Amino acid sequence: MSKLQYREVNASDIAALAKIRAAEWESEEYWLWRISGYLKCELHPQQALLPRIIYVAVENSTVVGFIAGHLTKRFQCDGELQLINVSPEYRRKGIARGLLTQLAHWFMENRAYKICVDGSGEFYEKLGARQLNKHWMIWDDIRHLLVISERK
Repeated sequence: MSKLQYREVNASDIAALAKIRAAEWESEEYWLWRISGYLKCELHPQQALLPRIIYVAVENSTVVGFIAGHLTKRFQCDGELQLINVSPEYRRKGIARGLLTQLAHWFMENRAYKICVDGSGEFYEKLGARQLNKHWMIWDDIRHLLVISERK
């Protein structure tokens, strides 16, 4: 039986992240450039601050998902979930929730509690986020996500 592990990204993981992301958006080359630039702080989302982090989910030495986040001033928030993706064949197994839990702990270590994400949907809503506008959702206090996750 395989064991899923979460850890910080290594430079050698970037190609796997690009492949996962490119399965649904743009090309692998684009995502290699974009994720590498994000990690090196060469590409800055609007109002992004340092530090930033990427966590990966790994099963049997294969990267199956990732999440990226950073501190921000956008919408008077403390942090922003920048990217989250799980390989299609690994979805609906709790991996995205596990990645989000990792990122929530990182945000708390950095005293970032109000967190925004460009996206809407049932996944974020189930984990305590509320709709801010047509495109954005917010956790008013990311610590509530951990309470919800512990109940599941």
